[in-house]
Amino acid sequence: MSVHKDLMKHAENQNKSYQQFLAWDQQREQYIEEAIELCKQGKPFSTDKINEVTNKMNKINLRIIPIKKNVTVEMVEEYVNSKK
Repeated sequence: MSVHKDLMKHAENQNKSYQQFLAWDQQREQYIEEAIELCKQGKPFSTDKINEVTNKMNKINLRIIPIKKNVTVEMVEEYVNSKK
């Protein structure tokens, strides 16, 4: 019975971690969109918030979750320029 409870607790913890990952992923995408919009307008922008969330996401230790790359200002500029 103890093993069953341990497995249930482990699964619950994995689910909580995954839900947190999804929330951070959504926030990361929002920050990326904000940076893109500022770049399109020629306004200064930073990738600090994006990478702060990215680093949190990468600390979640679930095998099913891929490691996310940090985003540079140059990456955002290249993306915006490729869409012109």
